[in-house]
Amino acid sequence: MSDTILIFYGSYRSDRQGIRLADYLVRAFADRGASAELIDARALDLPMLDRMYKEYPAGEAPEVLETLAGKIRAADAFVFVAGEYNWSVQPGLKNLTDHFLEEWYWRPAAIASYSAGRFAGARAGLAWHGILSEMGMVVVSSALAVGGIGHALTADAEPGGEGGAALAKAFPRFADDLAWWTEAARRQRARRDPPY
Repeated sequence: MSDTILIFYGSYRSDRQGIRLADYLVRAFADRGASAELIDARALDLPMLDRMYKEYPAGEAPEVLETLAGKIRAADAFVFVAGEYNWSVQPGLKNLTDHFLEEWYWRPAAIASYSAGRFAGARAGLAWHGILSEMGMVVVSSALAVGGIGHALTADAEPGGEGGAALAKAFPRFADDLAWWTEAARRQRARRDPPY
């Protein structure tokens, strides 16, 4: 069975570098046989959170929220491509995730962080771990961290230099970890209803 993986990306900047990592991950997961889809916060252009999806009366949520809620519920796993802004998370990606809650439950998530600097978004990745856990996801222990994002991947999302080589080397373990938890969660959901 092919895993359905949503890859979330949240930069709204005009000169986005992290999109290279998101595109790389979509392709790399597809090469492993998964059905991977990029969910780009800027392309969706959600409003700043006023009302969560669940707070709309049935059938009255904006179409973009309705469509995205369906995709999240149908997914087997999630990958969050996490840029670091001032030692913390990107507001665009956080805004996107906060529109939903129960839709995330009982599925695994993985974090791929990045930054222009040498810390590779590690502080944002750490922050996302707690956020995603609070939102009902199991966060896998493997993570990707890409520093010098503008040099590690080309504009066509091809790995380059030391950073790109490190990413290509680390990706199989990252993907294997997510695949293991994806299968475990899918089997458990089929065997037994979640407790809430």
